[in-house]
Order: sequence, then C-alpha cells, then structure tokens
Amino acid sequence: MARRPKPWFWKARGAWYVTIGGERHPLGEDKSEAYDRFYALMRQPQQCKVRTDSLAAIVDAFLEWVSQNRSPETYEWYRYRLQRFIEHHPDLRAADLRPYHVETWVAGYDIGVNSRRNYLRSVKRCLKWATSQGYLDRSPIANLELPSQQRREVLFNQEEYETLLKYSRNAALADLLTVTWETGCRPQESLQVGARHVDLENQRWVFSRTESKMKRIVRVVYLTDTALAITRRRMLAHPEGPLFRNSSGKPWTTDAVNCAFTAIQTRMGKHEMKRRGEEIAEENIAAAVKNLAKTRIRNGEEVAKTQAELRCEAKRKLTNKRAAQLAPRYSLYALRHSWATNALQRGVDPLTVAILMGHEDPSTLAKVYQHLSLNPKHLLEQARRAAG
Repeated sequence: MARRPKPWFWKARGAWYVTIGGERHPLGEDKSEAYDRFYALMRQPQQCKVRTDSLAAIVDAFLEWVSQNRSPETYEWYRYRLQRFIEHHPDLRAADLRPYHVETWVAGYDIGVNSRRNYLRSVKRCLKWATSQGYLDRSPIANLELPSQQRREVLFNQEEYETLLKYSRNAALADLLTVTWETGCRPQESLQVGARHVDLENQRWVFSRTESKMKRIVRVVYLTDTALAITRRRMLAHPEGPLFRNSSGKPWTTDAVNCAFTAIQTRMGKHEMKRRGEEIAEENIAAAVKNLAKTRIRNGEEVAKTQAELRCEAKRKLTNKRAAQLAPRYSLYALRHSWATNALQRGVDPLTVAILMGHEDPSTLAKVYQHLSLNPKHLLEQARRAAG
C-alpha cells in the first residue's frame, strides 16, 4: 500500500506544504490551519496520475518534478542517465526492479568509478523520490550499494591553462574557459548567465535567490577586467538569452561542453602519441573489427560496411581510447577548483574565497581543499606569516 501524504514544513519558505499525487500544495504558515487545509484536500477525490506499475512512468514523473523544482542543469543530469536506463529496460515493472538490473546496466559502460557511482545514484534517487511521493510503498533498490567517490585532483597552473586554450581551437569555447578561470564561477552559472544578470557598474553578475544553486541566497560573481571585457562583448552579440554560445550561435549545454573537453583531451593525447612515435598495431585493429557492427544506416536503409570502413572505424576508436589515456581530462569544475586553490595559495583569506565562490558555509573550503594541507611550502609560508 502506498504511503499516505503528510504535511511538511519548508523551512526556507517558512510555510507548510503537502505533496499529493505528485502535486505540491501550499498550506500556510500556521500549523493548525495547515492541517485543516490538508484534511480538506484529502477529503477531495484524488486520482493518481502515474501508473505505479510502470518504471518508465515513474521516471517520467520524477523528471517532471525535477524540471519544476531543480535547476535545468540538475534536470539534464538526471534525464541523460535515466533515459539510458529506461531504454535498456523499457518494459520493466517497478515492482520487479532489483539492484542487479541497475548493476548490470552500468556494467555495460566503459566508465570510471565516479561515473559509475553517478549512474547508480540517479536511479536510486528516482525510486527514493517515488517512495516519498507515495507512488511506491518502498524502494525496491533501497539496498543498492554505491561505490565510494574518488577525489579527482585536476588542477591547472598558468602554463597548463594556456595549453588548454591552445588546444581548444575555438574562440567561443575560449571565452567560456577564460571567464571560468578568471572568476571561479560554477559551470551552471556561466552556462545560464545572460545580459539581464550583468551589473556593469559594479563589475559583476547577479543571480536572484531562485536562480542560485541552492535557491537560498543571492549569488554574485565578481568579474576581473578580462572577464568583464568578455562579458561586454558577449552582451553586444547576445542581448537576449545566454551570453556564452558555441561557434554555431547555440547556447552551450553541459553535454556540449563535455564533448568539447573530450575533443581537447583527444587532440592532446594524439599529440603525445605522435611525440612518442606510437601507432596502433595492426593485430589490435583486426581484433577490434570483429566487435564492430557490420552494418550502418544510410538514407534510412541498412547497408553493409566495407572492410576499409570497418578498419578505419576500429583504428579511430582505438586511437581515441589510447589518446584519452595519455592526456588529462579537464572540465569547467577543474577550472573553478584551480581558481580557489590558487586564491588560497596567494594568501586570500578563506572567508573571502568562500564568499567569492558562493559557498553558504565557509567550512566547505576545509572539506574540499584539504589537499592544501599536503603542501608543505604553502603551510610553511602561512606559519611564517602567522608568526609575523
């Protein structure tokens, strides 16, 4: 039997709410009056809009909820993973779902520990939500184990940052990378900022509380002169909508940025292969051909691939895989992470760094940037400063 809805207090808004049938209802600030309204709602005929026997229907309901209550970036994060899961298990009933369904699905991808954890976590979170909404009595994968997250200490120094720009080969991407390097902003902030967020007089971007990450405080990103110049130029080109767009004029998305970083990693890795004189062995190419699909779709019809096409495809995939092993995997977050690390090492006090990064709790710095405690030169310099 599904769990009965129950009023809950939303501290950030100072009011009581209840979720019935996937719809959130405000009940007011007074607890007694809130419960009276709740009982009145429960006396009304309720119709569940979600087929609770269908896993796909529950995923759709969850994504709809995320789209209304979380940022577009969070929605896209869940949509990408859950859509792949449902495509793998299109007819699975929610009651029949077991942890091994999720484990075997993820095992089919050649991904790292953190990516594997995120795939598992997306499905587990969806079913937990369904339980909290009353669609399910309990989550069938509540006991699904998640691997421990591995820390990725990818940091840039000035030379590495300039190398990254050289391999980007794209002025539109370079603008996005430069602003992130100069300000330490979150990826979701640089991807959504528009002219309406820009305060030129005070040299900053301002996001309202509802547009900020946790939707609790106004988020302000202060701009260096370089970041300000890029922002001005982008405002002239795009007075409406997102400022940062790709070379085709379309707003950058998380997936598009990730693809751009993959291309950079591949270029860097191929350059390193050339420097080492590495070539993909013919026997490895021949072995890889055996695992490729032998047909492809051309003009809506299935046609056979030629041996030359198969060999070219196998060589390309093996080359890209080897290139990825020889080059670091960068990201916008790595630029933000590097900005914070560099600021702390340059002597900017942690409270100011936390404010500039948009952290509500300055103690986050101590948790995320513990690697500074392993830098003896940095700590020695701080000890000398403390001693006067």
